[in-house]
Amino acid sequence: MKAIVVTDRAAEAAGITLAERPEPAPAINDVVVEVRASGFVPAEWEWPSTWTDRCGHDRAQAIIGHELAGVVTSLGYGTTGLSLGQRVLGITDWHRDGTLAEYAAVEARNLAPLPGDVDFTTGASLPISGLTAWQGLFQHGRLRAGQAVLAHGAAGAVGSAVTQLARESGAYVIGTGRAADRQAALDFGANEFLNLDEEDLEDIGGVDLVFDVIGGDIQRRSASIIRPGGTLVSVVGPVQARPAGGLAVDFVVESVPSQLAQIVDRVRDGRLRTHIGTIATLDDAVPALNPTERRKGKTVIRVRP
Repeated sequence: MKAIVVTDRAAEAAGITLAERPEPAPAINDVVVEVRASGFVPAEWEWPSTWTDRCGHDRAQAIIGHELAGVVTSLGYGTTGLSLGQRVLGITDWHRDGTLAEYAAVEARNLAPLPGDVDFTTGASLPISGLTAWQGLFQHGRLRAGQAVLAHGAAGAVGSAVTQLARESGAYVIGTGRAADRQAALDFGANEFLNLDEEDLEDIGGVDLVFDVIGGDIQRRSASIIRPGGTLVSVVGPVQARPAGGLAVDFVVESVPSQLAQIVDRVRDGRLRTHIGTIATLDDAVPALNPTERRKGKTVIRVRP
């Protein structure tokens, strides 16, 4: 099968190529999915699991990508809950070969049904961005109606989902980004927008929850405006700043099919809009994953027509 594999760790995104790899076989409790589309997160280059396995061994020639939408073509021994020919979406294990390939072996417990009225490209854009937003807001951030949320990167793939889910839950949302992101953030439902290049975070006043996708100095300054009892939620590694009288949480997204099903339901009825930026075929994936300019939204690779 065709797959996008890592060839040079030092080169990061530049060190990938389209290659032929053996089709995977399903292990116990696995399924093999014929991948129709795969989402990609640029931060994957910074994940230790991209470069080594759980024992610390080098993962040279590993297949990259971790979110997919496709069709089940094979069941492993003991696999239950899924059937041959079923449309699915979900996240693969971080240390296994990924989803930028014609086929991927996935633990059945990591997959949710993909309804027939949601296309594969849309489905592939949802698992990581949607679940990251959902878990950060509701599982870790304990968001309640009436609270104020500061959503960094509100025009991005994760930030746009954060903005929409928070607004739906009755929160007041302040989106941040660059000047060019203002209208997109407002269109996704932000009540107001802060240009981080020109405006001061401290001018916002107090918020109950900060959703951090930036880290560094922005994270530290964001922590200072959280009200007592509020929460800083971060997806960019260990939290370096803790709000006074509040909670700081950093987390890695998990595949929870029941949550993913609720996200898909919101896409189906129009409560949640996906933010897809670049779309490319598997044959053209290498240049698409090596952008020469800043891109907005999720990158999705269509593996099959």
